[in-house]
Amino acid sequence: MDADDLISIGTIGLIKGINTFKVDKNVRLSTYVARCVDNEVLMFLRSNKKTGSEVYLNEPIGKDRDDNEISLIDVLVNDEKNIEDEIDLKMRIKRLYEGMKDILKGRERTILELRFGLRWRKRENAESNSRNDGD
Repeated sequence: MDADDLISIGTIGLIKGINTFKVDKNVRLSTYVARCVDNEVLMFLRSNKKTGSEVYLNEPIGKDRDDNEISLIDVLVNDEKNIEDEIDLKMRIKRLYEGMKDILKGRERTILELRFGLRWRKRENAESNSRNDGD
């Protein structure tokens, strides 16, 4: 918090104190206004305490290896694919599997499933596939 901020807040308290002072209350002006300034500063500090835990995405949070400032928004990049694209891809894969089942039979289908890790089979390289087939 800056000293200028406190002076501004204190001035607001001073103005409020002068505007609300009542002579008939039998209190000195300086005592009343000092209390108003104190209250204004305390209210400001309380309101800042609530916002003190706020985090802003563009505030610097540190530096990277090249000594460039990085912010929270740089760290929280969302690389997730669009849900529509994900569904479309899954539907295409399903159609591909169905086409493979109709066109490829037995050994050919097994080789492709093993080579590319299709249908929950563990992916293997071509050398291990040929060893498994006895070639």
